[in-house]
Parts: sequence; structure tokens; C-alpha cells
Amino acid sequence: MDSSAPAARVTTVTGPVPVTDLTGPVLPHEHLALDLDRTGEGAAVLAARHAPAVAAELAALREETGLSLVTELTCRGMGRDPAALVRISRASGVAVVAATGWYYEPFHPPEVNGSTVERLTDVLLTEITDGVDGVVPGIIGEVGSHGDTPTGPEARVLRAAARAALATGLPVATHAHLGRGGPAQLALLTREGLAPDRISIGHQDLLDSPATHRELAAEGAYIAFDTVGKEHYQSDTVRLRLLLALLDAGHAERALLSCDISRHRYLWSEGGPGYGHLFRSFLPRLRAAGAGADLIDLLTRRNPLRLLTGADPGPRRPRPRPHPRPHPRPEDSR
Repeated sequence: MDSSAPAARVTTVTGPVPVTDLTGPVLPHEHLALDLDRTGEGAAVLAARHAPAVAAELAALREETGLSLVTELTCRGMGRDPAALVRISRASGVAVVAATGWYYEPFHPPEVNGSTVERLTDVLLTEITDGVDGVVPGIIGEVGSHGDTPTGPEARVLRAAARAALATGLPVATHAHLGRGGPAQLALLTREGLAPDRISIGHQDLLDSPATHRELAAEGAYIAFDTVGKEHYQSDTVRLRLLLALLDAGHAERALLSCDISRHRYLWSEGGPGYGHLFRSFLPRLRAAGAGADLIDLLTRRNPLRLLTGADPGPRRPRPRPHPRPHPRPEDSR
């Protein structure tokens, strides 16, 4: 990276942050405040009552791992709460990127029905320009589809996302339901003129298809292994095998890792895997499989920051940090 050039900046909920300040790992696909509840059971919710536990988890990870940044992919129709993201970021000391866009069709708000691509693009550009409750989005996502090809409304939303990304320079992160439909998403987005390296195809660790992952990565897209720890969807053993296959194929610079915490029972404080499962469980297994410090840094910091900014932040500059202390669950300290 040219030291004479101004440092790239990440748009966070509390303002722009130079990439040079983000020296620790990044979680590129998480949820800190959302409401996907359509049944009234309240399971798929991270509400105000959960915010202190969310902030405490992130603060613990900042101390334990140096966690620098969380990309929060709750968008329109998902119970987005920009003010809550600001409070969580300030309470935890971890930078947070907010999102705009629309999820997949079952969660589309009425505004999507009948809207043209042009109208949807204008909505995104207004949010990116003017902010949402004072918070400026730093990414478009998680823009969704389900099945092998997007539905009509999903295609319009994806096309609008691509056009807004072209106009603003923001990247697009997708929701490929259960890992399906990534090639169709990439084809649709790139037909609008968006470069593949500004696109992350979501939930690919739920698709046991190394050939598809290689195809997407070879075209230049990021491959998101972003449901790490969700064993009821896919075992981490399979995730590790899929990741190693992608790495062995020479696509380390296109892999992203995250946990996609999207229900309150996933929180560490409620006995779930928590936002730290990637660091406490999955990465040790990856290291045991032969991954060194430079590769871990590439996967957990350089790749997500390059997606956000379009610029490679360069190798990690070591900073002395205190020896990390384990953080027990609340019930362990009673």
C-alpha cells in the first residue's frame, strides 16, 4: 500500500474511520439489532433488551481478540435500528458498519411491490446520501434471493443494489438462501456493470459445492462462509472442509468468515455460540489444519476491509496487547 496516499476510510455508524485504525479482526456478516419474527414467538429477534448482552460480547472480543469492526447487515424490512447500532458501538468500543437494501422476498416490505428498479435505486441512494436517523450506511446488503434464480421482485432489488453500488462505491453483500443461487446473483449484479470484487455472495458455507465456490471466486467475487457455528444448518466440520478446498484452489483472497448471529438464543449470554465462536472454536481448527498467522489475518481482516473499501489494507502491523483472558459465560461466574 502506498504510504503517501491517503488512507482508505470505512463508513461506520459513528463516522468515517481510517482503515489504518482497524488493526484487529473484522466480522463481515453479523446482526446486532433485528426483528425477523413473523410468528409472534420472538425467537428471530435481537431487541433493545438484548443490546447490553450484545455490547458486552463485542467488548469482551475486543479485549480478547482485538476485534476492530462488525459489519451489521440488517437492512430494510429486517427490523433495522440504526440508533441501537450507535449505542452498541459506543458501549463496546467496536466500530460498526450499517447497511441498506432489502432482504429476500418473504421479508420485502410493501414498498418493493410494484416499484421499478429506478425507484428502488433512488431509495438506496437517498439513504446512502442522507443517512438513516443520522447513520450513513457503509454497505448494501444483505440483499437476498431464494432458490436457484431470483424472483421478479428479488431481481429488481438486486439490480437496484448494483446501480446504487456503482453510483456510491459501496460494496454489495447478498443473502443466498441456504447457499443457493449465488451464480445467478453474481450474473445479475455484474450485468448491471458492478465489478465482481465489489460483491460478496452470502451463506456459501451452507452449500456443499466446492466447484461452485471455485467458480464464483475465479470470477472475482468474495465467498462468504458466514454462518460459522450454526451447526443445525451445517456442521463446522463441513465448513472447514469447504474452506480448505477453496484455499487449496488458490482463492484465499476471496474468502470471508463470520457467524451471522440472528437470534437471541445464539448469544453467548444465552448459552449460544456467540459472536466469538469464530475465534474461540473455528479458527483454532483452521490453525490445526495448517493455517498460519498471515493467512488468518488475510481471512479475518484484510479481506473484509478490502471488500468494504476496495483497497488492500496491507499486512498487519503488530501492536503489543495484553495477554487475552478467557471470558466465561455469565452462569459460569455465579
